[in-house]
Amino acid sequence: MADVSTFSDDPYTDENLTNPYPLFERMRAAGPAVWLEKYGVLAFAGFEECKEILEDHRTFISSAGVGPKNLHHEPAWRPQGILESDPPIHGPMRAAMAGVISPRGVRSLRSGFESFAEELVDSLIERETFDGVADLAELFPIRVFGDAVGIPREGREANLLPHGAMNFSSFGPDNERSRGFFEKGEATHRWVMDNCARENLSPDGMGAQIWEYADRGDITPEEAALLVRAMLSAGLDTTVFSIGNTLQALAAHPEQWATLHANPRMAKFAIDEALRYESPFQSFYRTVAMPTVFRGIALPAGAKVLLFMGSANRDGAHWGDTADEFIIDRNAGGHLAFGMGIHQCVGQPISRLEMDVLFTVMAQRIRNLELVGDPVPYLHNTLRGWRSIPLKITPA
Repeated sequence: MADVSTFSDDPYTDENLTNPYPLFERMRAAGPAVWLEKYGVLAFAGFEECKEILEDHRTFISSAGVGPKNLHHEPAWRPQGILESDPPIHGPMRAAMAGVISPRGVRSLRSGFESFAEELVDSLIERETFDGVADLAELFPIRVFGDAVGIPREGREANLLPHGAMNFSSFGPDNERSRGFFEKGEATHRWVMDNCARENLSPDGMGAQIWEYADRGDITPEEAALLVRAMLSAGLDTTVFSIGNTLQALAAHPEQWATLHANPRMAKFAIDEALRYESPFQSFYRTVAMPTVFRGIALPAGAKVLLFMGSANRDGAHWGDTADEFIIDRNAGGHLAFGMGIHQCVGQPISRLEMDVLFTVMAQRIRNLELVGDPVPYLHNTLRGWRSIPLKITPA
């Protein structure tokens, strides 16, 4: 059997969360996996290893939780949704999500997204300087996707963002940081679930379409409410971080912004490269369903394994010598920012549409995008993003 290096490093310190890539590089160099002594878990940081585990949903299951707790033996803090389910339970929920987030359904959202993107970008051009997080990355998805789902506008910002941060904290260790996010988000849970209920959703929104699957008996009413929340997560929570990460990367690499401004149709490529370069989801867990040997390592049934997608997406063995560089004309397709296999984010077409619309409008109307201060990192055990990105723009 393969020897596994033991690491005393803590990936969840302020220093490593601020810049995780030196640690990731050492983890990948140590072999297919390392043993994280502080957390008593086997961690995988390479692209091929993470991809193979994500694609093998029978051996590496999700229903025991995508965080460190084994939910087959410990109670979950909230009802388990689509992310924490396996076949056959997973199938009907995914089918309902895919049915609502169909190519036709997503296309129908474009004009509304474009209208607000143009309005928002014009207002930012008038201001000249702004915060890329509060004034753009948060504001745009909260408005356009909240409207598309059909939840009430009042209370969105105060409840949805802290609720998402709390949810995703459960994907990492139970430490002072995660407890802080739970304290801030605890009061939001009732508002969010109440507004995912049928009676509080607009009848023409995507949330109401999810409830139609419950009416037909394809899913339960409890699953419908959880799916509306999962849809918000896909189109809002992680999209906020993805927009912020793309903004910061483009502003920090003016030559890449110049390339995008010269050809706004490259927005899709810039977005995929940003998702690879600064993955909004850095890590989560799977659970070994049956005794197996993976990469020469014996894994007992019930063992948790920790996958670092943020590391996999910077793996030079897969991406080449420029893995740590931000290059928007790279073919970044196949990154793991949205996962892989049956649990690959079913809501990603919505997130991609939001970002494509927004960055296309920005590329068309803005000549220069520059940082006018140091971005402030958002430190979270699972998510990677920014609390503040001071920006200045010059119109085209």
